[in-house]
This record gives sequence, structure tokens and C-alpha cells, in this order.
Amino acid sequence: MSNISLYTASTGLEAISMQIDVIANNLANVNTVGFKRSRGNFEDLLYINRQFAGNPDDGAVSSPAPSQVGLGTRISNTQLMFTQGSPVNASEPTDMTIQGDGFFRVKIYDDVGDGFGYTRAGNFIANRDGDLVLGNSDGYRLDPPVTIPTGATKIDIGPDGVVSVMLPGDTETKEVGQVKLFRFPNQTGLESGGKNVYLATPASGDSFMTSPGEGGAGTILSKFLESSNVTAVKELVNLIEKQRAFELNSKVITTSNEMLQTVTHLK
Repeated sequence: MSNISLYTASTGLEAISMQIDVIANNLANVNTVGFKRSRGNFEDLLYINRQFAGNPDDGAVSSPAPSQVGLGTRISNTQLMFTQGSPVNASEPTDMTIQGDGFFRVKIYDDVGDGFGYTRAGNFIANRDGDLVLGNSDGYRLDPPVTIPTGATKIDIGPDGVVSVMLPGDTETKEVGQVKLFRFPNQTGLESGGKNVYLATPASGDSFMTSPGEGGAGTILSKFLESSNVTAVKELVNLIEKQRAFELNSKVITTSNEMLQTVTHLK
């Protein structure tokens, strides 16, 4: 029956290979603002039942335990880990960090998700029209929009998300908008959409808007950016662990092959 172990070990190789891919992506994004690491969750597969627990054995004695042979493993899902990344001091007044569980919402393409993306990256800049946009390759606009007037000499974003500016000739700051935050019933159910953006799914539930400091969304810390929550040392340790597990499953295949070869040469 060594052929069973061949297929079982192959499922381990496939699952571990996918987990190594996940670790590689984590390490690749160690410097990505607002990035959240993922982990692969393993689950065992079907079992062959040779003896059910409690069934009579030889018509007299009930078996106290089942006799089962497992058929391997697989990765059931990749789970986003939304632990808080460390705040890093930044120079731009429109850089923001969320101290809590909330997300910024940005307007993306209408045919992607619900037309909105959600991000922890707070590297916003003002475009030519003064609208705050995410500093990625597509420049997604913050939603609800906040517009910085042309010629503003001072920009301040408070913990409550209120954006105030100083205009030429004024002696006092003027409020021009408020940054809103969004939460989900199950943020783990969000889908990574690339470009520092997450997408809502049926598993995450619909987002609900709140002001910073309310509803558990957290407050805003301006002139700081949230770093990736990837710890390079931990990921490297995980990588070594998975490499050893891969080698062990490879050894099972080699051993099973040798056993089959021995049986084949019996005379």
C-alpha cells in the first residue's frame, strides 16, 4: 500500500510549496506601506476507515479506537493578518496612519468590487486639482473626497480626521473637509486587490463609515505612515521550517519508492 503514501506526501509538497509562495510575497512586501502579511491555513484531507470505533471485533470485543489512514493535506485558505504596523515618521502633512482597525476608502474602477477599494496605506498626496489621492501607480482618489485649496500654506490633519488649511492673507486656519474611516464585520474576509488596496467580498460583509475616534475605527496620526507588519526574521524562520517539512515529504516519496522497488523485485 506504499502507493498511498506517495500520493499523500505529494499533497504535502504541493501545500508547502504554496505556503512558501505566501512567505515569499510577505518578504517581498516588507517595505510596502500599510501591507498586511498573509499566512496559509492547512487542513487534513479524507481518511480511509479500516475499522470504526465501537464496532465489534471478532464478534466479541468492541474496538476502543478507529483504524484510519489519512490521505494528506492542503491549504484551505490564506488569511490576512491585520496586526498594526509600526508608525514611521514622514515629512508630508498629508501622510496619515490609522491607529485602530479602520480603513481609508478610495475610488477605483466601477467594474472592480463595488467600485471602491480599502487601504491602510496613508501616503496621500494632492493632485493638480487639490484632491487627495493615494500615492500608488493609479492615484486612487480618497472617498469621501477632500480637496486642498490652491495656494494653501499650511495643512493640518487632526486625530478626528478634520483637515484644516491656512490660506494666503488669512490669520486663522479653515476646515476644508474630514477624512472618514471604514470598518467591516469580518475584515479577514477582504480580498487583496493589489496596489495597496483591499476589496470587499461577501465574506467580509459591507463596509460602514465612521469618523475617526468613533466606532472602534481608531484615530488618525498625521505626518506618519504605517509600515508593513511583516517581520523579516519570523518569515525567514517560517521559510526554514517549511523547507525542512518539504524535505521530509520528499523523503517519504523516496522511501515509498524504495519499498515498491523491493516488492517489485521479490521472487
